[in-house]
Amino acid sequence: QVQLVESGGGLVQPGGSLRLSCAASGRTFTAYAMGWFRQAPGKEREFVAAVTWSAGTTAYKDSVKGQFTISRDRAKNTVYLQMNSLKPEDTAVYYCASTQRARLGIMFAGSYDYWGQGTQVTVSS
Repeated sequence: QVQLVESGGGLVQPGGSLRLSCAASGRTFTAYAMGWFRQAPGKEREFVAAVTWSAGTTAYKDSVKGQFTISRDRAKNTVYLQMNSLKPEDTAVYYCASTQRARLGIMFAGSYDYWGQGTQVTVSS
């Protein structure tokens, strides 16, 4: 199986930045796409950003366009999420996900086969 491990979360003040990392491992790891989702307390899990592994095609939640940037390092089997100008409403557990096939589309949680344990991002004064 594929294992995903997120890191880089923490406490940051409004307007600050964080860079999340997700390292994938597994004997047969070959991703079609990797993405980031987040879930705030009492809220539904929501799509944040995704990138296709080969072509580098990206997709973003509308509200984070220009604020967050997703990237990947194929040699390291790692995907990153650079988060700038953070706001309290960005507070959530951020989850990394991987899919080996295009199914419903890279912005849909149902497309993903593997999930990390999540990393907490807290934006507070």
